[in-house]
Amino acid sequence: MRKNVGPTDQTIRYVLAIVLVVIAVIGNAQFESRHFLWLLVPAVILGFTAAVSWCGLYRVFGINTCGIDEEE
Repeated sequence: MRKNVGPTDQTIRYVLAIVLVVIAVIGNAQFESRHFLWLLVPAVILGFTAAVSWCGLYRVFGINTCGIDEEE
């Protein structure tokens, strides 16, 4: 897999993942509704793509924020 997620993009993805997890946990506790737990799915996706520095949608659209052309 070629990396296509750069360091700034990674940071944004990590921050968004943390924010979504916090909203899901607080919302679930405060409103006693399981609807907030659906926020964990995009949080996991954002965290995973940040951790592996690869995004499938970026590959489909030909986006590369990494700045390095690294081969597999």
